[in-house]
Amino acid sequence: MFKTLLLASVLTGATLASPAAANVVVAKDGSGNYTTVQAGIDAVSAGGTVSVKPGTYREVLTVPAAKTGITLRGTTGKAADVVVDYDNASGTKKPDGSTYGTSGSATATIAANGFTATALTFRNSFDRKAHPEITATQAVAVKTTGDRMVFDNVTFLGHQDTLYADTAATGTVGRQYYRNCAISGDVDFLFGRATAVFDRATITALDRGSNPNGYLTAASTRRTNPYGFLIVGSKVLSTAANGSFYLGRPWHPGGDADAIAQVVIRETALPAAIKTTPWTDMSGFSWKDARFFEYRNTGPGAGTGTDRPQLSAAQAATFTAQRYLAGGDGWNPVH
Repeated sequence: MFKTLLLASVLTGATLASPAAANVVVAKDGSGNYTTVQAGIDAVSAGGTVSVKPGTYREVLTVPAAKTGITLRGTTGKAADVVVDYDNASGTKKPDGSTYGTSGSATATIAANGFTATALTFRNSFDRKAHPEITATQAVAVKTTGDRMVFDNVTFLGHQDTLYADTAATGTVGRQYYRNCAISGDVDFLFGRATAVFDRATITALDRGSNPNGYLTAASTRRTNPYGFLIVGSKVLSTAANGSFYLGRPWHPGGDADAIAQVVIRETALPAAIKTTPWTDMSGFSWKDARFFEYRNTGPGAGTGTDRPQLSAAQAATFTAQRYLAGGDGWNPVH
């Protein structure tokens, strides 16, 4: 029996831990229970914690819906010390000759409700220049479809479609709170259907050397959902040319007329790279039919005018992090 368990542990990167453990440790050097992050996720019980020691873990992660309430944490408290990285793009070919598609390109796909991540980095390191044969360059670092999710001091690195903040189904709400996180990308790099709050985030708009350089957001909020994306108390950084980045455009997946983007950017510092007309159309859908607003933004990229809808003070009181995340159960992870 012991030999069987030993063989199984070798095949999964384990160093013999009890199945469905409440807490497991992942370490590349073998000093933990497992040497891969996925093995730790597979082994931990719902509500448990996977602690990951420093290193770059080149693997594709899946956190299934059944793993409710688990925590994935870097052990040093520094996001840069623990990196989960892979480099699939939408157009990357699978062994069978088909391609991954946008969702399939994700370095990490997280479907569990109540998931928490802290002090680590998710990266999709797909390199456009190294693969000119690939024209579908969407390359997701993380796709999330759960509810009541918290990402605290987490870094998301990519280019096109870095963070896919989505929900489990078209009519399902998925509330996600990104606190003190860093997100970088260029084209539509914050996108999806989720109710997502980016609080005190550092958002880096990367320079592609073109105009437009890209789009910060591409929300696909359901028409019936008053709350899509909120970026609050944050800062946007960019070395791109002045007036070369849009704040967002409305994504209608498959031409879905009921995907009416909802995005508020408030009390956030905007760089000169942001266009003076910062919202734009997408796939034949007008940005003016979406729900795009700003409020008290600062910096050289901030502004007002006909093409920059602003919340009134009364409206701003209803578009707060707490309001976005409360739902029907009063969830409030904000602090």
